[in-house]
Amino acid sequence: MARQQFDLVVFDWDGTLMDSTAHITRSIQAACRDLGLPVPADEAASYVIGLGLRDALSIAAPSLDPADYPRLAERYRYHYLIKGTRTELFEGARELLEELRDMGYLLAVATGKSRVGLNRALDEARLTCLFDGTRCADETFSKPHPAMLHELSRELGQDLERTVMIGDTTHDLQMALNAGTAGVAVSYGAHRADALTALEPKFVAESVPALAAWLREHA
Repeated sequence: MARQQFDLVVFDWDGTLMDSTAHITRSIQAACRDLGLPVPADEAASYVIGLGLRDALSIAAPSLDPADYPRLAERYRYHYLIKGTRTELFEGARELLEELRDMGYLLAVATGKSRVGLNRALDEARLTCLFDGTRCADETFSKPHPAMLHELSRELGQDLERTVMIGDTTHDLQMALNAGTAGVAVSYGAHRADALTALEPKFVAESVPALAAWLREHA
């Protein structure tokens, strides 16, 4: 896998590496139900995945007084972290990351998760050592603001033109456009393929193996 276009490969987490879309969607819906709020449909709840928690909840529960966002966030975290619930990496994701690392690519994560949440997930998945940098929504501006990609590229000494953002939502692709990096979409996560395609990513992968094959040929 000789480097052709990119030196830095940035991944979204939920719905791109971790098979957590359904669990996040159900947790948002359960939190709204706990507070007696209108429960968003699956597509509406999954749309906000990738945003920072406050932004996500404000869209998922537009009728809620902002003063009550902490209550909704607490109920979301309760359902997301409920004992016995565990999400797994998509099949092939670990192998892809290891292959990219072995070939000398710099790897990073840009996610709507909190720092505590990402660190927990990386530790549980035993992936912490594979990433050269990470950015979370509670550390900087939420997607689709370009700050995460700008900060990662500066931290790792990389050119934006040699950076690619890989994600499952329009928030990821719009962030890439805003930052001036390339964008690659995966259609097995939170957002529909047609919405992803509308933002003209370099590729839309239907699976992790398809993503790996494209990276081997083009990255």
